[in-house]
Amino acid sequence: MAGRIAFVFPGQGSQSVGMGKALAEAFPAAREVFERVDEALGEPLSRLCFEGPEEALKRTANTQPAILAVSVAAHAVFSAALGRTPDFAAGHSLGEWSALTAMGALRLEEAVRAVRKRGAFMQEAVPEGQGAMAAILGLPPEQVRAACEESAQGEVVAPANYNSPEQTVIAGTAAAVERASARCRELGAKRAVPLPVSAPFHCALMEPVQPRLAEVLAGMSIAAPATPVITNVEAEPNADPARIADLLVRQVVAPVRWVECVEAMAAAGVTHAIEIGPGKVLCGLIRRIDKSIEALNVEDPASLDKALAALA
Repeated sequence: MAGRIAFVFPGQGSQSVGMGKALAEAFPAAREVFERVDEALGEPLSRLCFEGPEEALKRTANTQPAILAVSVAAHAVFSAALGRTPDFAAGHSLGEWSALTAMGALRLEEAVRAVRKRGAFMQEAVPEGQGAMAAILGLPPEQVRAACEESAQGEVVAPANYNSPEQTVIAGTAAAVERASARCRELGAKRAVPLPVSAPFHCALMEPVQPRLAEVLAGMSIAAPATPVITNVEAEPNADPARIADLLVRQVVAPVRWVECVEAMAAAGVTHAIEIGPGKVLCGLIRRIDKSIEALNVEDPASLDKALAALA
């Protein structure tokens, strides 16, 4: 059996048509999660996950509950088969909501309704086309931060995701992101890749979301998670239910400190990190941050079997 284990949950951008379908067909526990989500939302979100269309799945208000549903369904199957609670959990942006739901801090029905609203609030905060995000590759984070400060010129642009030592995502107004991307290339970045996102997440432009999301969270029941969740905002484990709502509200405008989250896992003796939900993006990032942690993923029956065998 592996040593200390962390369950990690993916964020927006990991969605694809067909996600969760094989798990739902093979496992009643996964099917039940999708049934509860469909009922909570009053519509067949499961059909959108399994069949698309992709354009509808890409809409932020659909993407966020869809990824949460697939992640929680995969966790229901995997945790039952593994037969143990992880030592830590964490999630990238939206994935923190999935982690809290999987660990029992948030009720599934309340969580999917809340992240649907979160997605809608984010979409409404900045008119389409006015905000942007870009991935800066091959430039140290501190230089990316300096390039953003130089390029702001009274507008908003700042690091949004510290994804790996070689990859920092920036967000802000479209013009400022373009200026900062050009400055990063001047400083030696290998590439600055515009991201196909519907809103500039994790920057000051998302401030209008905070009071609206705080109101939603105030109406939710929040319990202590079964295991500490390493938060995006502090990159430290939290198990205090009284702090969860505030951390989720702050997360909307704060950068995702994913490098530090993984470093915190390594420092706590985590030997295996299991990405639970659609895609393998976090597995790739974890390998770039700390090679001592074995990264595995669970998104369908084949990857489930592989992860269980590796942990046996």
